[in-house]
Amino acid sequence: MGDMANSSIEFHPKPQQQREVPHVGGFGCTLAELRSLMELRGAEALQKIQEAYGDVSGLCRRLKTSPTEGLADNTNDLEKRRQIYGQNFIPPKQPKTFLQLVWEALQDVTLIILEVAAIVSLGLSFYAPPGEESEACGNVSGGAEDEGEAEAGWIEGAAILLSVICVVLVTAFNDWSKEKQFRGLQSRIEQEQKFTVIRNGQLLQVPVAALVVGDIAQVKYGDLLPADGVLIQGNDLKIDESSLTGESDHVRKSADKDPMLLSGTHVMEGSGRMVVTAVGVNSQTGIIFTLLGAGGEEEEKKDKKGKQQDGAMDSSQTRAKKQDGAVAMEMQPLKSAEGGEMEEREKKKTNVPKKEKSVLQGKLTKLAVQIGKAGLVMSAITVIILVLYFVIETFVVDGRVWLAECTPVYVQYFVKFFIIGVTVLVVAVPEGLPLAVTISLAYSVKKMMKDNNLVRHLDACETMGNATAICSDKTGTLTTNRMTVVQSYLGDTHYKEIPAPSALTPKILDLLVHAISINSAYTTKILPPEKEGALPRQVGNKTECALLGFVLDLKRDFQPVREQIPEDKLYKVYTFNSVRKSMSTVIRMPDGSFRLFSKGASEILLKKCTNILNSNGELRGFRPRDRDDMVKKIIEPMACDGLRTICIAYRDFPANQEPDWDNENDVVGDLTCIAVVGIEDPVRPEVPEAIRKCQRAGITVRMVTGDNINTARAIAAKCGIIHPGEDFLCLEGKEFNRRIRNEKGEIEQERLDKVWPKLRVLARSSPTDKHTLVKGIIDSTTGEQRQVVAVTGDGTNDGPALKKADVGFAMGIAGTDVAKEASDIILTDDNFTSIVKAVMWGRNVYDSISKFLQFQLTVNVVAVIVAFTGACITQDSPLKAVQMLWVNLIMDTFASLALATEPPTESLLLRKPYGRDKPLISRTMMKNILGHAVYQLTIIFTLLFVGELFFDIDSGRNAPLHSPPSEHYTIIFNTFVMMQLFNEINARKIHGERNVFDGIFSNPIFCTIVLGTFGIQIVIVQFGGKPFSCSPLSTEQWLWCLFVGVGELVWGQVIATIPTSQLKCLKEAGHGPGKDEMTDEELAEGEEEIDHAERELRRGQILWFRGLNRIQTQATAPRFLDLVNHKIAPRISEACTTFSVTK
Repeated sequence: MGDMANSSIEFHPKPQQQREVPHVGGFGCTLAELRSLMELRGAEALQKIQEAYGDVSGLCRRLKTSPTEGLADNTNDLEKRRQIYGQNFIPPKQPKTFLQLVWEALQDVTLIILEVAAIVSLGLSFYAPPGEESEACGNVSGGAEDEGEAEAGWIEGAAILLSVICVVLVTAFNDWSKEKQFRGLQSRIEQEQKFTVIRNGQLLQVPVAALVVGDIAQVKYGDLLPADGVLIQGNDLKIDESSLTGESDHVRKSADKDPMLLSGTHVMEGSGRMVVTAVGVNSQTGIIFTLLGAGGEEEEKKDKKGKQQDGAMDSSQTRAKKQDGAVAMEMQPLKSAEGGEMEEREKKKTNVPKKEKSVLQGKLTKLAVQIGKAGLVMSAITVIILVLYFVIETFVVDGRVWLAECTPVYVQYFVKFFIIGVTVLVVAVPEGLPLAVTISLAYSVKKMMKDNNLVRHLDACETMGNATAICSDKTGTLTTNRMTVVQSYLGDTHYKEIPAPSALTPKILDLLVHAISINSAYTTKILPPEKEGALPRQVGNKTECALLGFVLDLKRDFQPVREQIPEDKLYKVYTFNSVRKSMSTVIRMPDGSFRLFSKGASEILLKKCTNILNSNGELRGFRPRDRDDMVKKIIEPMACDGLRTICIAYRDFPANQEPDWDNENDVVGDLTCIAVVGIEDPVRPEVPEAIRKCQRAGITVRMVTGDNINTARAIAAKCGIIHPGEDFLCLEGKEFNRRIRNEKGEIEQERLDKVWPKLRVLARSSPTDKHTLVKGIIDSTTGEQRQVVAVTGDGTNDGPALKKADVGFAMGIAGTDVAKEASDIILTDDNFTSIVKAVMWGRNVYDSISKFLQFQLTVNVVAVIVAFTGACITQDSPLKAVQMLWVNLIMDTFASLALATEPPTESLLLRKPYGRDKPLISRTMMKNILGHAVYQLTIIFTLLFVGELFFDIDSGRNAPLHSPPSEHYTIIFNTFVMMQLFNEINARKIHGERNVFDGIFSNPIFCTIVLGTFGIQIVIVQFGGKPFSCSPLSTEQWLWCLFVGVGELVWGQVIATIPTSQLKCLKEAGHGPGKDEMTDEELAEGEEEIDHAERELRRGQILWFRGLNRIQTQATAPRFLDLVNHKIAPRISEACTTFSVTK
């Protein structure tokens, strides 16, 4: 693998006729040729390159690009390449048109029932029975109506249809704007992802979509490859191709063995340069996308039935990805190193999957089922009572006979009863709930972007509000990630500051400069500051930047050394990874001998050193005793100052006996230590305050780092994670594993439960340790409540832990593509304070939903009881179908907008997290709901039975069919709406606060909606007439309605005075799903269960769920989609059969 860049030139090309054939646009390769080339692997591919182009350089010549200088950054040339070879963009699935969304909204069962009822009502109103028979049919059409009134029978049916159209348009518009917002989020993520290419000999970061065929791209550890290419030169490159092949083993790539790099795969180790040969829909991932494009749904169904592994990609994931934020080029979901497609699916079946259901989702589902069933029962009873009453009164009491000509009149009555029943159901079923959830999440996600949180999965936003633990990285999250060398140990001297170059022997200085300049990624460099007076810019790995900065501080330059030994002259590179914790590079000296430079964690590398350079630059023996001495006197004091210690060493090999370079342990051993340096990474100034806020909010912060224990402890103390005198644990990875594993080496949850509650710092930890800790905390059942864990990470090795966590945060600046892919939220400023903002927004979402529920359920309870009792006593609902629909619109759509867009306040961080088990409707909320319901029912029934006496107007009770609207019932309707409006202000507080106006003007949407609703209500009452069953009211009547409405606010204060603790009789509702409900059968992903759920749904037990499903299909990122389809549907069907209605 020695001269990797040149190895491919040793092939002897056969004379080719094609060379003379001119191709499109003057390039030497067609699109088809490149596509077929990229389908080959390994030796086959090499042979094809050898036959067709001679070598990789020949391919570059054909593509008119230079392997070292890259493309000329010429706009016309780049555009020409895009036209011939395509753009690096996979077109996302076409969004649904507005009409499609309207059609979907019309599928709502409740609306269909209403439409049918309205059409029947319309049809019957146009049928006029012969006049002379009407006496025989009883008093059905009597009353004080004139010709015009009889003609107006059609209005009610038409008005219901109009209301249905309004509801449908509002729903469709919400879905449409949601989809549009989501597309915006997608394009934002697309722009975020950049890739390093060489153009005009300069390293540039270009957006992934701007890559073209012929670009020379720099590939490094942690990248997700955005296009197909052929490797020109590589160092120890290993790729995870599981996303394309399903094979979990990492594939070693080299220019002389297997140079084919494919889009959508992850770089797990090493670095290199490749020439891009296929982009967008012509890349390997793009071809698969295209195949799945049209038949995504059919593919998915087949995929579920026979879970075959031979497909190149899990199609349901692909379909989901299309709607995912990263649609353009983050093509593949991360497959962690543990296993391929099949194993992943097996794991999914056996374990409770990650995020089996977001905390809020679980509680809402359960609550909705209960409400839906109650509503259905109430509406059915209403209809039955009305029909029986009418039949008994007409045919038994009055002793009438059913005459043929009276049939239409009687049917009209039955239709009216049916409409009343449906209206009760419409009001009872909280179909505004999914809307409130969606609006609240969408609003939060949009606002969180301003707070540097880019949310990739909507439900993460809400889960974050329930977080009880945060496992944070140290570097870059708690610290500034601007590293500098502040102490060093060179030539037997410990320098507390940067030594003067004259103080060092030239030999030591020269070795040090070479060791640092050559043994670091050539993409890492220090550039001059952008603004005058600013700090120099650090590009690439920050630890390497610190070392390069040290070289500059010693008045030397690393660039000439790199120019003298360019990257393709490096003989062998052992790149840094989390197992080695070191990096080594071998170069060939002019005399044919070899020199190895190595750098890494001091306690690891010093164990491999047998010599050290003394003050004259000569070798001196370095025994274990010397090492222990050095650790005590140099390394530990540095670590206690919070410094990270790095050892720099070298070794010479004679020319005559070249070692076996693959035997790394022998090669990187017997080293000579040049220096040990202490690197400082200062704590971000705002972090201690942010951590204090977390701790006050009941969230435990733990630091998980690869650094040594002393450095980690020092930084943790500076951040405020640990306080002197507290009972806490700081462990190293080895000790942690010793404590949690049994004699057989297996992890035991009981042992883990003894460690994690007190653990605050985990140092020298491997990625597996981090994953173990996160999994252990999530699975633990000790303590008062189950833990909800958030994790931050930036490296490829953090992938498994980020995926396992309830919420994974990836770093937007320092994070690798792999980490971003596994995360739920990307911190665009890499700052811990942004996590605190996420907690605040998450809690706000939860509270917004609770506020909406408190308001909605009050209206539900009142409206259902009024419609039910009114219908039973007066054979007619005091609130007409159209009025009910308007009330429904107020409380569903408008209230969800008003209450779901409340901005968060700092006070949200003063309470403990709710956790997984706390009910959605607390005792206080239940007290408010029932308290306000009592007030409203008292007022409405008083008005219904004695209102006409109080206002001195005609009674509206027992009015015949098609009679004109009465003032009496209009006053009831108007009072009802006024009470809801003022109760909406009460609903802004759910923890029993007294000042319900607090911060009301900081939410303009709320004010607009309350005033707007009031305005529309005036119009409806004064000018609504027959369609709205309203009669204009006088000023005095209006003032009385307002007075009763304002009474809601006063009554709210009375309720707040009653201590909740005294009301032991109140039940809470909407608990999280209990542990006992999670059976394996429920979690198995089988077709039968989904069919079973469908059957249950068809029985109309949960009309609400359709609404949720519809909105969420548009609303949510792929994991959530799969969650709804595979997890929630079966859970609901289960719920329907097992839950009893809340009393």
